[in-house]
Amino acid sequence: MPRKVSLDELNRLTVEDFKTADKYPYVLILDNVRSLNNVGSVFRTADAFRAEKIYLCGITGTPPHRDITKTALGATESVDWEHVQDVVALIDRLKQEGWTIAAIEQAEGSVGLQDFEPLANKKFAFVFGNEVAGVNSSIIEKADLVLEIPQYGTKHSLNIAVTAGIVCWDFLTKLNKNLTH
Repeated sequence: MPRKVSLDELNRLTVEDFKTADKYPYVLILDNVRSLNNVGSVFRTADAFRAEKIYLCGITGTPPHRDITKTALGATESVDWEHVQDVVALIDRLKQEGWTIAAIEQAEGSVGLQDFEPLANKKFAFVFGNEVAGVNSSIIEKADLVLEIPQYGTKHSLNIAVTAGIVCWDFLTKLNKNLTH
């Protein structure tokens, strides 16, 4: 009979160990995300899936803030982050540094997440947009690809924190599979 494991049995990294541990080759860009709870949840996801960094752009809230802290559960201390006002300038800089920019949005010519195959030698920057307006068109135009999560219900979108969790888990699952083959 399965049993729930205790927190001690999980052997999680300390914040100090996390800071020095190798990260997976991806960053998350949150552009104009209004909900501080969503921001905190994305921090927690970035910690769980060992992202290199989170960029908080435009009006996206930044730590320290009690609503971010409440959902991040300490991940604001482990995950590197930076506030950048101009997301387009950030994307231009990341592209020059060799990052592949992937906007997460429903758009013409998008690639279904199930068909996305990350290459082990590439670094990815996943861009998530505003809860209502989504990813800005100027970012979509600059992106190297647009990824879309297939949906089969009546709603046309997912919560940004849920979307980030799906994208991060999918990326790491595929990347680790490619590294072992």
